[in-house]
Amino acid sequence: MATFESTQNDCSVAIVGAGLVGTLNAIYFAQRGWHVDLYELRPDMRLEENKKNQRGKSINLALSERGLSALRATGLDLEKTILDAGVPMRARMVHIGQKQMSQAYSVHGQHINAVDRARLNELLLDAAERMPNVDIHFEHRLLTIDWDANTLTFDRGQDQPATYRADLIVGADGAYSRTRSQMMRKIRMNYNQEYIDTGYCELSMPPIKNADGSLDFALDPNHLHIWPRHTYMLIALPNPDKTFTCTLFMPFHMFEEINTKDKVLRFFQEQFEDAVPLIGAESLQHDYFANPRGSLISIKASPHHLESKGVMVGDAAHAMVPFYGQGMNCGFQDVEVLHQILDKYHVRPGKDKDGRIAGLDAALTHYSEVRVKDAHAICDLAMYNHYEMRSAVTSVRFLARKKLEGLIHLCFPRLVIPLYTMVSFSTLPYSHAIERWHRQTHWLNLGLGTLATATVVTAAVASLGVQRTTTIAARLAQSVKQAFQESF
Repeated sequence: MATFESTQNDCSVAIVGAGLVGTLNAIYFAQRGWHVDLYELRPDMRLEENKKNQRGKSINLALSERGLSALRATGLDLEKTILDAGVPMRARMVHIGQKQMSQAYSVHGQHINAVDRARLNELLLDAAERMPNVDIHFEHRLLTIDWDANTLTFDRGQDQPATYRADLIVGADGAYSRTRSQMMRKIRMNYNQEYIDTGYCELSMPPIKNADGSLDFALDPNHLHIWPRHTYMLIALPNPDKTFTCTLFMPFHMFEEINTKDKVLRFFQEQFEDAVPLIGAESLQHDYFANPRGSLISIKASPHHLESKGVMVGDAAHAMVPFYGQGMNCGFQDVEVLHQILDKYHVRPGKDKDGRIAGLDAALTHYSEVRVKDAHAICDLAMYNHYEMRSAVTSVRFLARKKLEGLIHLCFPRLVIPLYTMVSFSTLPYSHAIERWHRQTHWLNLGLGTLATATVVTAAVASLGVQRTTTIAARLAQSVKQAFQESF
C-alpha cells in the first residue's frame, strides 16, 4: 500500500467501530495522510476495569493468509507480533467416541493460527493510538448521520449529543451496524439477513498440571478440535496460556431443554464423554449457565458504499456464520482491497478547488463492484461449512474425496487446488475460488467415473494381455487430465 504525506488541505475520515476491522482501517488511512477519528460504543477495552466484561462473548479467531496479508501490508510487523502470541493449528482433530482422527488442512503443511480476539484488538488500538493523526473516541454511540452534510451525531452519555463532520464516513460497526441502517435511508440498498437455528455458548478447558508442577495443554495444541454430532457440535481452540476455548454450537431448543446442571452433565457425558474430565464437571455446569447464548447471523448488503460519502467494511457489510473462520480475515481483506483501489484511482489526501477528493467516488464504486460478489460468496461458503464441520467430516465418502483431491494437488499443485487451500492459504478473491472449485468438482467427478470405467474395462480385457490393458488405462487417464487442463 502506498503511503502519502499529509498536506495542509487534509482529508478527514470518521470510522464508526473500533473493533478489529475498524481499527486496522484507521491505521491504513492514517498512513495515507488522512486525519482519522475512530469512534467506539464501548469503553476502552485495554483498561483493567473493562477486561472482566470481555470473557464469554466471542468465538476464538483463526487467522489465515488473507488476514496476515492485510496486517503485513501496514509495514508495522503487526502480523509477527500477533503470531508470536498465537498457536498454529495444522489440522482438525475429529473426536468420535474415544477415538481421534487428524485431518490436515494442507498437504504442504500450511496452517491457520488460533489468536486471541482481545489481544489482537488491543495491539491494533495501541498501533493506531501511536499515530499523530488518529484520535480515538470511546463511549460514543452513533445516533444519526446526515449524509448531505456528512455529519455524525453521537450520544456521549452527556446532556447534549455531539456532532462531528468528516469527508468520508466508514461503517465498521458490526452486524447490527447503525451506519448501514443510516445508509439504507439514503440509497436503495439490497439487504438480506438470515439467522440460523443454532446458538453458541463459550466454555473453557483449563491446562493440566505435569508431575513437575508445570502446566501443559489438555489436548494436542496444534489442532482445531471438533466433536461433530450432526445437528450440534463442540469445538476447542488453543490459547497461549495452555487453555482451550471451547464453543458448544447447538439448536436453541436444545439449550432450552437442557436447563439444569444435572441435564448438562448427563448430556456431555453421553455426547462428549472424553471432553468432560478435561473441562471439569463443575466448570462445565457453571459456564453453561453463566455465559451468554450467542446468535449466528448471515448478512448480505449491496452496494457497500454511498457515492463518495460513505463505505462499509467488515460485518457491517457482510456478516457470516463462523464456520469457515473467515469473518475477521474477510474484514481485514476488505481494508487491504479498499486501499489498493484507492491507490489505483490515485486518491490523495487533499481536495480540489471545489472541496472534493479526486477519484474517491469512482474508487468506492469500484470497491463495491469488486467486493460485494466476494462477500456474498464467502457468506454462502460459511453456511456450507456449517454442514461440513458438524457432519461431513465423519463421512467416508467425504474423507475419500478429500484424500483424492489432496493427492492430486500434491502431485499436480497447479492443476487441482483444494477449496480450503484457496480460501485460507491464498488471497484469491472468494468468488474466483468458488468458481474454480465448481469446475474442479465437475472434472474430479468425471475423473472418478472414468477411473471406475477404466477398472471395469481393465478387468474385461485382461485376457488381451498386460501391455494392452495398461495402454487402455493410461489413455483413459491421459484424456481426463487433458480435458481438465483445458478447462482452466
